[in-house]
Amino acid sequence: MSDVNQASQTLLDSNPASQRIPPSVFLLTGAVAVIGSNSLVLSPIAPEVAQSLGVSVPMVMSGTAAFGLGTAASALFLARHIDRIGAWRMLRIAFMLLTASLLVSAAAPVAFVLVAAQLGAGVAAGVALPAIYASAAAIAPPGRESKTVGIVLTGWTLSLVAGVSISAVLADWLDWRAVYGAVFLLAAGAFAVLVFNGHRDKVSTEPAALPLAALTIVGVRPLLLACGAFMTAFYGVYAYLGDHLHSVLGLPISANGLVTLVYGLGFGAAAFLDSLEKRVSPRLGLPAAFLAVALVYLLMAMENGTYGAILALAFLWGLANHLGLNLLIVRLTALEPGRRGAIMGLNSAVTYLAVFAGPLGFGWLYTTAGFGALAGLAVVLMVVAILAAYAAPSTPRN
Repeated sequence: MSDVNQASQTLLDSNPASQRIPPSVFLLTGAVAVIGSNSLVLSPIAPEVAQSLGVSVPMVMSGTAAFGLGTAASALFLARHIDRIGAWRMLRIAFMLLTASLLVSAAAPVAFVLVAAQLGAGVAAGVALPAIYASAAAIAPPGRESKTVGIVLTGWTLSLVAGVSISAVLADWLDWRAVYGAVFLLAAGAFAVLVFNGHRDKVSTEPAALPLAALTIVGVRPLLLACGAFMTAFYGVYAYLGDHLHSVLGLPISANGLVTLVYGLGFGAAAFLDSLEKRVSPRLGLPAAFLAVALVYLLMAMENGTYGAILALAFLWGLANHLGLNLLIVRLTALEPGRRGAIMGLNSAVTYLAVFAGPLGFGWLYTTAGFGALAGLAVVLMVVAILAAYAAPSTPRN
């Protein structure tokens, strides 16, 4: 770079306007909120759905498993085209499919149709989420990647606080179909905004890489192993927390919504710890966040079933999970910026294989040994995540 270009870049970086978070980031945040509302809403209302359709709760939760399987397959085989086709264009296509799938979910006459519709929603999410995360990293101001990704991740907070929590109350007052109807309206609104926002893509001229090609990038494999253990633990515990509260503790469905609300508040509160994240080295920050998650699961395994204790742990759970997820995405997207779409596709594939494996794999243990055993297994998985994250090569923050 010439001296003139260096001086221009220095002036740009020192300009406060160049450091502002782009408005597009908040649109991406809303898109995450819609996807999150669908992916997390079934657990709190599962007992109501099971009673309505005349099936068991594990059968209903196979809808979440189908969503995870569809997301994983889509992320693996379709998300690799994001860099070539354009993240925003792919996002619009994905939301068109998501909107249709949610409409079918709301009208499902039998459990099989609900499961099939959630499989379609998963295919949409498997393209949408990598496109969102790749776009967030690409449009982030220099030096503010963690902050930008953190804002986008608050979409999960919105889905938990304004989506899932209210949905549990709707299921109590009205019907579980009203829940999916509400999420359908959110998805339709988001699709309309995406169509008319006019955001242009910067596409790559290189052909799409093979589905697993990004695994050759140094650092990807151990971080994906950490992601898999981290997410399997979360979805395995989350899938049956609602039934534990309703069937074991005898609480109403709306109580599940309050737990989800508190979890969402904890998840959002982690945004205030952005300055703390910067003081910890990249190699130690992620294992430390995973250690905090492991401690929460350990306390869950030891708690005596009181609702107050579960609420307190839900807040800490959300706080620790946000830190872990944020640091994981920042480290992954920093490995090779030119292949963010492919890397995030693998990340989403692993994440939603965990959505598939968590409810199914933990279901037998929950039925035979109870909720405490689930939390104990989650601790073991988090130990794996800690070791994998520590073993991964650290990448410097931009």
